[in-house]
Amino acid sequence: MVSNLEELLSQRVKSIKPSATLAISAKAKTMRTKGIDVINLSVGEPDFDTPEHIKYAAIKALCDGWTKYTEEAGLLEVRKAICKKLKEENALSYEPENIVISCGAKHALFNAFQALLDAGDQVIIPTPCWVSYPDMVRLCGAEPVLIPTDSKNGFLPEPERIEKAITDRTKVLLINSPCNPTGAVYEGELLKELARIVERHENIIVISDEIYEKFVYDGAVHVSIASLSDKVKERAVVVNGLSKTFAMTGWRLGYAAAPKPIAQAMAKVQGQSASHPTSFVQMAAITALGAPQEFVQKMVKEYDERRKLIVSLLNEIPNVRCDMPKGAFYVFADFSDVLGRSYDGVQINTSVELSEFILERAHVATVPGEPFGAEGFLRLSYATSKERIEEGLRRIKEVLS
Repeated sequence: MVSNLEELLSQRVKSIKPSATLAISAKAKTMRTKGIDVINLSVGEPDFDTPEHIKYAAIKALCDGWTKYTEEAGLLEVRKAICKKLKEENALSYEPENIVISCGAKHALFNAFQALLDAGDQVIIPTPCWVSYPDMVRLCGAEPVLIPTDSKNGFLPEPERIEKAITDRTKVLLINSPCNPTGAVYEGELLKELARIVERHENIIVISDEIYEKFVYDGAVHVSIASLSDKVKERAVVVNGLSKTFAMTGWRLGYAAAPKPIAQAMAKVQGQSASHPTSFVQMAAITALGAPQEFVQKMVKEYDERRKLIVSLLNEIPNVRCDMPKGAFYVFADFSDVLGRSYDGVQINTSVELSEFILERAHVATVPGEPFGAEGFLRLSYATSKERIEEGLRRIKEVLS
């Protein structure tokens, strides 16, 4: 019976894989329930708690009766607050009709793909990339075209390779800066060259995932590609959210800014799926976006210190190399010289096997590079305390010695 039911599943769902990052976190949680002290360096969320003033704003919204349906694209008051944020922080001028609020930035991306892609369309994605991008594209019947980047170049894409990959089927160029998993930040001339590619190819939409915009270090500056010219902005979808910046991952609130026809199409998709994001969470977003940002500054300062610590400790492990990332809260460490070796009688040939070995033997959760498009690497998050980082890297070093 089970096998027969599996045969009834759609080819669409069979073509995608479960989220690798969520799968690792789930396994780590299961081990914890058995009393095992697992250090989770796989997590993709801030370890800080949501600020109290945002929590109380949600409570007040509930008490004030914000418990009903809202517009498909989200409450007008919240869309106005997002417009204000984009203008003041990103030099982007939008009207509320250009904004679609969704159940997280991931949902905003999903809506954008559903609104833009048909079967056979192509989406150019520099890799390593977030594990969900290719599968969200495949769910539309479209084809992800993965363009590898080089760690020697800081995992920054080469514009010439992107332009060479463009065909008459190319519909979307997807960029993510600061980048998950590499921490790469697209700046200056690189962004301008990517903008020029979009300007030259009038049938291409650029989707810019900017969810880690606040997490930049060493003088790096986040710039939205849509701010570089009106021509680019007319064919850009800017995706962001509250999850990372305000430690609100579980609240599920993201948004997209897009040209009106695309925004309307995304709202239509959302209206036939989630209807709209949670009403009282939307009201709390007004407080989050409009309040002083000391919390964010404090969090970024702490992550900067942890970033330097984890890179230093990784480079002390034999056969491991890790460059200093400029953004996000991950390091993408090169363990390729570890592969092909035997540790404690266990032969390790892939990053998946290495991640599983480290979890089982060192009780440290990491994410293998293979699902991100980079075999031989591991992604480690420093969204945890310095003490846990030190202990986690001590354990990894011990099992690989």
